[in-house]
Amino acid sequence: MKTLRLILGDQLHIKHSWFKDVDESVTYCLFEMRQETNYVVHHIQKVIGFFAAMRQFSEDLKTLGHRVVYFKINDKQNTQSLTENLHLLIKQENIQHFEYQLPDEYRLDQQLQAFCDAISIPSKAYSTEHFYTKRSDLAVFFKGKKQYLMENFYRDMRKKHDILMVANQPEGGQWNYDKSNRNKWHGTDVIPAFKDFNNPVEDIITDIEKANIKTMRNFKTKTFSYPITRAQALEQLKYFCENLLIHFGDYQDAMHAKEPFLFHSRLSFAMNIKLITAKDVVKTVLNYYRSHSQDIAISQVEGFIRQIIGWREYMRGMYWALMPEFKTANALENTNKLPDFFWTGNTKMNCLKHAITNSLDNAYAHHIQRLMVTGNYALLTQTHPDDVDAWYLGIYLDAVEWVQLPNTRGMSQYADGGKIATKPYVSSASYIHKMSNYCDTCYYNKTKKLESDACPFNSLYWNFLDDKRTHLQDNFRMGIMYNILDKMDKEDLSKLKQKAQHIIENQDAY
Repeated sequence: MKTLRLILGDQLHIKHSWFKDVDESVTYCLFEMRQETNYVVHHIQKVIGFFAAMRQFSEDLKTLGHRVVYFKINDKQNTQSLTENLHLLIKQENIQHFEYQLPDEYRLDQQLQAFCDAISIPSKAYSTEHFYTKRSDLAVFFKGKKQYLMENFYRDMRKKHDILMVANQPEGGQWNYDKSNRNKWHGTDVIPAFKDFNNPVEDIITDIEKANIKTMRNFKTKTFSYPITRAQALEQLKYFCENLLIHFGDYQDAMHAKEPFLFHSRLSFAMNIKLITAKDVVKTVLNYYRSHSQDIAISQVEGFIRQIIGWREYMRGMYWALMPEFKTANALENTNKLPDFFWTGNTKMNCLKHAITNSLDNAYAHHIQRLMVTGNYALLTQTHPDDVDAWYLGIYLDAVEWVQLPNTRGMSQYADGGKIATKPYVSSASYIHKMSNYCDTCYYNKTKKLESDACPFNSLYWNFLDDKRTHLQDNFRMGIMYNILDKMDKEDLSKLKQKAQHIIENQDAY
């Protein structure tokens, strides 16, 4: 029986059980398609990264002895449609059985389910063997509960998988060292130069240009710096453990104008296309910590592992628990558009200039830049979550919908009404100054509210709280801020709101 097995661009897991044995009756297929390059405008580095990793994966499978059919973006037989390409191969290869790994994106899951229902040959879906949890586990875990608190899920994961546990209690006596993960970086702890793999991609750039794919930003070099193979991803993980883990937790939430990466691992792209698994990462970090515990505090390790087995698995579970309604949620009824400077970085607001320029140049920004700078601003200016989703999904190298959507529409924009975040992540200039050096050289003054050089975040913050009072005033975590708002002089509030409205109507002038 001839079997066709589909591998999607984010399923490049060379250690998957599929590849353990070579079977001449099995054909693997991978496709570069306009279906995937065109559903949103992607950063060019994102398209390059996916194509480079997919092409290398295809060659690695062939080296192992597997039969592979690979359609490049400009191949004549490439229909640019997933299902049409599959139909073509099933006919050409006289396929009698179709198999695929469960997609992590709802759109592709629906497409492949419909495809399997329509074809006349049997089909079967497999696990990607990447995550700790199954897609439905989180919905089961929170069944009957009023809140979907990540902390509860995270603690259960620690117990279930015996991670940083001693006699069923958290190692070190605390479940969470988040309070130790909020230090501002002052330049005292040296940051090694980030790992650059210099993967040659000139042929891919040529193919993208020939295909006339619309992308975000130009690519200044002919090499791709992020891992595109399992070996490179493991090398990057080793580099993180040896150079960055020692201060990861300390400066997890820090931002700095001259250090776009700080102590972050830059592993999210490799993980999200499944070059390495969550278990690979956790096991390696724990092993390194055990052999270097005299130098590395537990707060550094716990802070990192929380991102993998807590945040990452939680976001995936919430995505599958809340889709498809989640994709159109707009609980705060926001309707404004993103300003043009989100595509140029041309703004006098220093925090936004650095966070956006870093995103445009590197297809990267770490989680606090995404949440408390660009996301914070988009929410305070009451931007439609569809616009925010499209920007985040397109600009970041690691952005696949299962992780982007719950982070953007849920955690960042509070469009789900509080299912993921217990309160909106909004702030005035004070938080940005606390966690960064952006305010030090900014055109705007972080302490002013109404003057021409007043930081826009300050008036926008109070205007947002007042505008969204009916949505948020009963939120117990917002009580203090609404008490302050209620005591504010009415004339002062009116002036703040006028200032904020001027900013919203003239964002590209700021």
